[in-house]
Amino acid sequence: MSDDNTKTVIVYSTNWCAYCKMAKQYLAGKNIMVEERNIEEDPEAHKELMDKIGGNFRGVPVIDIAGTIILGFDRAKIDAALKTLQ
Repeated sequence: MSDDNTKTVIVYSTNWCAYCKMAKQYLAGKNIMVEERNIEEDPEAHKELMDKIGGNFRGVPVIDIAGTIILGFDRAKIDAALKTLQ
């Protein structure tokens, strides 16, 4: 199956975050390509995340779906944002 319009979803995460793992599994179950950016291990990923959320960090995961920022593992918001990819 070839999807020319496949877009990558970015999940900002940490090593210890169980909800990050759940979010990645949820997206994988929907055949969504996920690019994980670990903010603990990658200073550039941390800076990028802070820029996207205006420095108002409340926790992970933070999911970027085509520019829609979702704080936390919120299935309803994820599903709504994924519809914009189609």
